[in-house]
Amino acid sequence: MSVDRIVMMFAGFMVLASLGLGLIVSPYFFWLTAFVGANLMQASVTGFCPAAILLKKLGVKPGVAFT
Repeated sequence: MSVDRIVMMFAGFMVLASLGLGLIVSPYFFWLTAFVGANLMQASVTGFCPAAILLKKLGVKPGVAFT
């Protein structure tokens, strides 16, 4: 699996997890949803993604997202 796919999967998981936690545990978890969305927006504009940098350092191969 490529870095791009892992980052998209992780972001999707974090959004769904924070929504569930916000509904079940505390509405403060909705701030995590907002943070993930803001991070996705800034990454699309700047190209800087901390998760992608970490995955590349861990040895995950970069590649095209939908091949």
